[in-house]
Amino acid sequence: MTSVPNRSLGTAPSSSAKSAAASRRTRLMFACLIAVGSIAPFVMYPTFLMKVLCFALFACAFNLLLGFAGLLSFGHAAFFGGSAYITGHLCRNWGLPPELGLLAGTVFGGVLGAVFGWVAIRREGIYFAMITLGLAQLVFFLAMQFHFTGGEDGMQGIPRGKLFGVVDMSDNIAMYFFVFAVFLAGFWLINRTIHSPFGQILKAIRDNEPRAISLGYDVARYKLLAFVISASLAGLAGSMKSLVFQLASLADVHWHTSGQVVLMTLMGGLGTILGPVAGALTIVGLENLLADKVGSWVSVIMGAMFVLCVLLFRRGVVGEIGALFNKSVPPHSSQSSH
Repeated sequence: MTSVPNRSLGTAPSSSAKSAAASRRTRLMFACLIAVGSIAPFVMYPTFLMKVLCFALFACAFNLLLGFAGLLSFGHAAFFGGSAYITGHLCRNWGLPPELGLLAGTVFGGVLGAVFGWVAIRREGIYFAMITLGLAQLVFFLAMQFHFTGGEDGMQGIPRGKLFGVVDMSDNIAMYFFVFAVFLAGFWLINRTIHSPFGQILKAIRDNEPRAISLGYDVARYKLLAFVISASLAGLAGSMKSLVFQLASLADVHWHTSGQVVLMTLMGGLGTILGPVAGALTIVGLENLLADKVGSWVSVIMGAMFVLCVLLFRRGVVGEIGALFNKSVPPHSSQSSH
C-alpha cells in the first residue's frame, strides 16, 4: 500500500516560524527606532525632530485608515488642527498640565472622528473623500470665526507646562523625549492594531468588501472603529505639535494639511509600517531645507517629487525597498515527507 503523506505536520512549524520571524522583525524595528531616536537630539536640532515625530504619527494614523482599511479621507486636518486648538485652550486658559492637555486633544479627535465617520461611511470612494473634505472645511470655518481660536492670528503663547508637575517642558531635550515617548506609544498601538484580528478584518474589507460582508462581518462598524482610532491618533499628533511650537493656527486645519499627510503616506509607502515615518521625515526635512533657499517654490518642488515618486516608486520608497529585499531573499525550499 502507498502511504499518504501527512501534510499537516509541516504546516504548524512553518506558521510558527513565520510568526517568530515577524516578532523578531518587530522587536528589531522598535530597537532601532529607540536607538536612533535616543541619539538624534544630540546631533540634530530637537525642535525639527519633534516636528518630524508629530507629522510621522499623523501620517501613521492616516495610513491606518487608507493603507489598511482602504478609506481615503481628505479631512484629517480637522482632527489634527481641532485637537491642537483644544489642547492649546485648555493648557493656556485652564492651566491643564501637558499630559491632560494631550489626553483631552486625543479624546476630542476621537469624538470628532466618530461624528465624521458616522456620516461619511455611508458612502464609498470619491463620495466618502468629498464628504470628509466638506466636513473638514466646516471645522476650518468655525476655527476662523470662533473668538477663542484667535482667528487668522492663531492661538499663541500655549505653555508647555510641567510633565506630572515635575519635569519642566520648556527644556527642548526634555520636551523631545516626551514627544518621542508619545510617538513610540502611538506607533506601537498602530502596529499592534494592524497585526491583530481586527487589523486582518480591515485588510479583508479593503481587498474585497462584498466578500467580508458575505462572511458576516459588520463592515460599517469596523470602518467606523478604524476611523475613530485614526482620528484619535491624528488628534494626539496635533496636540503634541501645539505644545512643541506653543501655537495652533488655521494652517493646522486647512485642507492643505490633509493633502500633505496624503503626500507623506504615498511617498513613504502606502500600507507599510515605516513608510509614513520615512515620508514625514522626507517632506518636513525638505521643507526646512528649501524654505530659505527657494521660498514659495517649495510647493512646486514637492509636487514634482511626488510625480517622480509615483512614476518611479509605485509602492513608495519603503515599499520598493521591501520588495527588492524580498526578491533578493530566495524562498526556503519545502521538504516533503515520504
